[in-house]
Amino acid sequence: MAYSDKVMDHFTNPRNMGEMDNPSGVGTVGNAQCGDIMRVYLDIDDENIVRDVKFKTFGCAAAVATSSMATELVKGKTIQEALQVTNDAVCEALDGLPAIKVHCSLLAEEAIHAALWDYAEKNGIVIEGLEKPKTDIHEDEEDAEEY
Repeated sequence: MAYSDKVMDHFTNPRNMGEMDNPSGVGTVGNAQCGDIMRVYLDIDDENIVRDVKFKTFGCAAAVATSSMATELVKGKTIQEALQVTNDAVCEALDGLPAIKVHCSLLAEEAIHAALWDYAEKNGIVIEGLEKPKTDIHEDEEDAEEY
């Protein structure tokens, strides 16, 4: 299984890794099948811009790399733009993932959505297009496509 140079770069030099004091929203998701756990912290300002984002991930190289890339993709974006960061976008930004590791990009997408959901609940708002996130991702990896 070969990882792209971008995956290896984000694994060995992860961006935005760490925790955040007083985040606007926190989302935690996991995958019971592989044991990966991802937590995303968002700092959202009064203009609904993701001012800062941090992550903590327990998992494989692909889990760390997708967390790192996903945080890079949402930083500085509006809530609506952050909501549009999909697992496909994360995979493309990393120049692809092996099919067996695509679930890691799904975790990254769901962790962002979970943090946005937490933010919306804390502030009593509805974010259009945001559905209640899953806390555990079960993916049929036989259906996963290689990117």
